[in-house]
Amino acid sequence: MALIRPRLNDYHSLPFTQAEVDFAIPFLDEDIPLYLDPFLLWKITSQQDNALHTSLVNSFNQLGRMFVSGKEVEAKNILIELSECEEVGFGSSKTRQGKKIGKNLADDILSLYKNIPQINKQGFQHFEEIQLLVDNISKDRISDIACCLVKSFLIDFTLDQCDKHKIPYHKVNIPLYNYKKSKVDNEDTFLPINPLNSKPILLVPKRWLRFSPWINYDDYFSDYYIKDIEKEYDGKLKRVGILNFNRNNYNLVESYINQKEAFSNDCTNDPLFSQIPVLSSNRKLKTVLELPTGKTNNADIKYEDNMVQLLSSMLYPHLDFAKEQSRTVSGSQIRDIIFYNNRSYDFLADIYDNYQSRQLVIELKNVASIEREHINQLNRYLSEEFGKFGILFTRNKPSKALYQNTIDLWAGQRRCILILDDEDLKLMCGVYDSKQRHPIEIIKKKYIEFTRSCPA
Repeated sequence: MALIRPRLNDYHSLPFTQAEVDFAIPFLDEDIPLYLDPFLLWKITSQQDNALHTSLVNSFNQLGRMFVSGKEVEAKNILIELSECEEVGFGSSKTRQGKKIGKNLADDILSLYKNIPQINKQGFQHFEEIQLLVDNISKDRISDIACCLVKSFLIDFTLDQCDKHKIPYHKVNIPLYNYKKSKVDNEDTFLPINPLNSKPILLVPKRWLRFSPWINYDDYFSDYYIKDIEKEYDGKLKRVGILNFNRNNYNLVESYINQKEAFSNDCTNDPLFSQIPVLSSNRKLKTVLELPTGKTNNADIKYEDNMVQLLSSMLYPHLDFAKEQSRTVSGSQIRDIIFYNNRSYDFLADIYDNYQSRQLVIELKNVASIEREHINQLNRYLSEEFGKFGILFTRNKPSKALYQNTIDLWAGQRRCILILDDEDLKLMCGVYDSKQRHPIEIIKKKYIEFTRSCPA
């Protein structure tokens, strides 16, 4: 597949957007930079989610009890198996492949049940605390362990979403923690698979996802430890020293957890994409309009930076932002912006059907006047995976000769290249501000004008 950052729905040509579904749409070739936060299961007003949190914590504490009761090897092996959940594809990996923890780290985690009296007695209430007690444990590990411990629910949720959105699924065999037997078994089930490697995929509710867990080391260090404990911090404390301190003074960690619970109303899931507010869009528009054309004082870079933020926000949710500054395979060409075409609007469905535009390429040119080479450059980008439709944003209207060049390109190759300028951008920002219409309608209007100019 030659699509840029292909997603599961793109592969199957399913026309839903990220805003329309209850799960994070997984990429096929890299991780989603979000994480399951167990605290959200505890905090959300839902009996189902609360029960899942209780089950998750009980399962983790069960491993601790096994470790303390003499089943150390068995408990460590289970924890190692639960430390990676490739099926969900969360994190920062560019390959959707993770790595399990080692035996030493598993021993460090489970030894907390022996070495800290409070944990030995009552277990964890929020197992994310291990970030504050053991080195080399971060948000991706917390997320993976949590996903593994609620995997049975995620399988049911995934199948429900597959049926709802017509996502194909297949028979697969995956590891699943059995709470009753205290072991990891391989079980047959049905799940969608990644066409790039035939591995199963699990879908995860958006309501559980954050960029960083509510309970995390950085927050503890900056907002609690320094403020309440080390008032004369000299900047020389090391992470390992703080973790040792926490294990020997666990009551302070408990106090921090109580504080995080008290402010739980501030804990919300993070959206996978956030539009910039109208005030910000107006400022960015003003910046763009005041920029000189050309490259003086990096004007071209400033133009691209502001345009990427403007367009990705104004065209959402009709177009999901895929990537900016995407290089071709050879590395010789750079496409400025790529959007997923989810066919969520009549005009987008038309260009999907008429030009096979599965992804939308937008070029940005901060030049005083468009030249034929700019048209040819965008035309070269319009290969099989992108279809035969592209958009070029520039500062001023094209000359009649350049506009005719795009008409000739359509007549000869049935390729459509729209050219939009600062006046079109102002119109888009105006409707984005008013909320009465959608900015995508300005592009549709331009497309209709273009088709009327084309020969019958």
